[in-house]
This record gives sequence, structure tokens and C-alpha cells, in this order.
Amino acid sequence: MATVELVMPKMGESIMEATILKWHKHPGDTVKMDETVLDIATDKVDTEVPSTAAGIVAEVLFQVNDVVPVGAVIARINTVGSHHLEQQNWNPGNLNNGPGEKKEEVVNYQQVRSATPAAAIHQEGNQKQPVFPIASQQEQNNHNNRFYSPLVLNIASQEGISLSELEKIKGTGNDGRVSKKDILEYMQRKNAGGLSGGDGKIHQAEVHTPSMESPVRQVTDQQLTTRHAQLTPSNENVEIIEMDRMRKLIADHMVRSKHTSPHVTSFTEADVTNMVMWRERSKKDFEKREGTKITFTPLFIEAIVRCIKKFPLINSSVEGNNILLKKDINIGMATALPGGNLIVPVIRNADQLNLVGLSKKVNFLADQARNNKLRPDDISDGTFTVTNVGTFGSLMGTPIINQPQVAILAVGAIKKRPVVVETPHGDSIAIRHMMYLSMSYDHRIIDGSLGATFLTAVANELENFNAQRES
Repeated sequence: MATVELVMPKMGESIMEATILKWHKHPGDTVKMDETVLDIATDKVDTEVPSTAAGIVAEVLFQVNDVVPVGAVIARINTVGSHHLEQQNWNPGNLNNGPGEKKEEVVNYQQVRSATPAAAIHQEGNQKQPVFPIASQQEQNNHNNRFYSPLVLNIASQEGISLSELEKIKGTGNDGRVSKKDILEYMQRKNAGGLSGGDGKIHQAEVHTPSMESPVRQVTDQQLTTRHAQLTPSNENVEIIEMDRMRKLIADHMVRSKHTSPHVTSFTEADVTNMVMWRERSKKDFEKREGTKITFTPLFIEAIVRCIKKFPLINSSVEGNNILLKKDINIGMATALPGGNLIVPVIRNADQLNLVGLSKKVNFLADQARNNKLRPDDISDGTFTVTNVGTFGSLMGTPIINQPQVAILAVGAIKKRPVVVETPHGDSIAIRHMMYLSMSYDHRIIDGSLGATFLTAVANELENFNAQRES
């Protein structure tokens, strides 16, 4: 008998933690290999965590609604042979080693890699350090190796708490981690005029002079409720709708992206008549032969991949003062869920797939997303994202970068328009299928010249689509 540790899986480069929604298995329950043990949620997806071994659940280490960091052990499973599971009625009380028995071998079958969000981590040497906008560089260099959640960092930033001050707060979370409760209690004591140090004595609180740019506020649940009530019009017919959990997480993810990357958006248009006519002519035979539909999305991805190979800096991320060039080209495609939220499943190694392979992968992931069946691997490790705002009728958009990527491309609706067509025999006006493209990129490393050149290259790929290619 051995003990297998079930850990919180890695859900993507920008995901450092997940919330436990529901336990399907409890201590004493029998579990099979790959059987669902619990449901978890991040700002990108709700998903199931399967068992990595067959056996008996020995213990669960977290409760529903707990926020758990990636790589943390969340449950332990005592493994036994499958024939034992079938032939014996196991009593969880007898799972411990008896006198004279060998000690259990603890085996971790899941390789744990810590995700490094570009929005919150600065790497220097072997230490991973939070990027804290209000802290000086000297403070960042001198801080110890503690992890702070984006929520704690956001509260500290709003309240004018320096990084060195944050390090002095005693954390009650796992491994001394500072929780939301810890920092709010710290603010209450601080605003009251005194702080209780580790020696139990009351120390004079640091005084920060309020300013118009950074007012000192005491953020407590009661005050937030009071403030909300004050902001709610009392003389208007208004319905108050609280954000659901997914919308709150998406909102936080979007705000952090804007705070992390200085966004610049470039625009261009493309004449996609050849592509439209080819698809219209080939789609029936393609579906009959390949068993899947051919949409515009794989055609867009095909063109994007060709251009990424020409401009590899687009396929990168930023970590502190380092640029990480990604050798794999993993294209994320923003997909609308039935409830109205968006998710970004990832086509791994898109450069190694032909048009048939891209079409099958796009359709499979879209179907999995609509049926809430995406796995953690389906949404992780994306290096570039494309979003089709034209699906909803928009001509163009200014998309927000999907961290820690450095660029996202939006394709608008394809519309017939009269345009000037240049020919060797002179200019003429013709009805063409036109489409706007826009790309937002991280101006820390992508200059306007590179961003515009890449976007133009994608447009040229679409315009020069081979209308005679085989379907």
C-alpha cells in the first residue's frame, strides 16, 4: 500500500490558485483512476480534478470555497490493487499501518511546476519576487521570498502599503501566507492609531498623509456595504444585480491585464474575397470527406501561425526584465460560453497541424467549451490569442491581452463593400468581401513598428489566399 498525494493542478501560466467548488469524494470513499475527486474554479474555467490513482481517499486537506495555490497537496489517496478493491470491504479506520507493518511509501505522481504570472512575479536569480507598483526597486530587491495573492497586492497597493510594510504583516494562511483577512485587520489597527507587534505590545502606526491620488481608506466589509448603499440611487427605479463568481474573476483578470501591460492597438483591413469564395465552394466536400466543418477560424489561425514564424517576438511573454521567447506556438481562441462568459481553449503546436487538423481541433475545443467539458490542459500554455468579434456582428474591437501573453488579434465581421481594385489595366470599383483586423500588444516589448508590421503580414496572408488550393 502506498499513499498518493493529489495536488492542485497547473491551470495555465497566469493561474497561481484555484477555488474548491465541490468534493465528489470524501475520506473513506473508494476512487478509481481518473475518476472525478473534486470540482475547482479559476478566472478562466470551472473544471474537474481526476484521481491519479485507484484506492481509498484517506483525507482531504481543504474545504469548499477554500482558495488553494497551484501545486499544494489537496488530498491523499491510499492505493491498493484493483483486485483488493473488488474483493475486500475496506474500512477507512484500518488504513493505517499496524504493528510490525512497513511504513507507507509516499509517492507524488504529479509533477508540480509553479506557474509564474507576468502580472505578479519578477524573477531575479533563483527567487520569484512580486512586482509591486508602489514599492521602490530597492524594496523589491531586499524583500524575502513570500507569496502574495493578486487580491492582497491589490488591497495593499490601494491602501499605500509598501512592500517592506507588507512583509511585516503576520499571515495566518498556509505557510504564513497573508490573507485578505490579515491585511484588512492590519488596516483596521493601523487606522486606529496603533499596531500590535509580535511581542504583543502596541506600536505607533506608520502615518501616511492622504492625497488626492492615493487616499487612505479603511476597507472593511461593513464599510463596503455602507459605501455601496450610498452609491445606490434611492430615487431611481434600479435593479441591483450582483456579479456571479465567474464574472468577478474575469473582471479581476481584465483589470490586472490593463495594469500589467501598456496596451497599444493597431488596425488594418483585408480583402478576404478569395478565402470566402474558396470556403463556400469547398465546405460541403470538406465536411463529407473529413467528418468536420470548415469554418473561418482555422483559416485565420493558419495565417497567424505563418506570420508568428516570421516575427517570433510576438510569441513571447515578459518576466521581470527578461523576455521569454516561446518555441511552441500554442494559439488560444476566445470562445463564448452559453452563459455569456468567455473562455480561451488552446490549440497546442498549431504550427504542426494542417488545415484538416486545425479544423478538427477548433471544432472539438469549441464543442467541449459549450458543454463545459474542457480539461485544465485545454486552456493552459497559450502563447498567442485570436478572438473573433465578428461573430457578434462587430466590425472591429480593441481586445485586452490575455496575460502573460504579449499580443491578441481580433477579427471583425466580413462584409461586402465596394472598394477600389488595382489591376494592370487600371483601377476599378468592385464588390469585395472585406474584414477589419485589430491587434492589441504589450508596448513594453512590442513597438508600434513590429505590431503594425505583424498585423499587416497577417492581412497579406489572408488577401493572398490561394483560391485554387485543394479542399
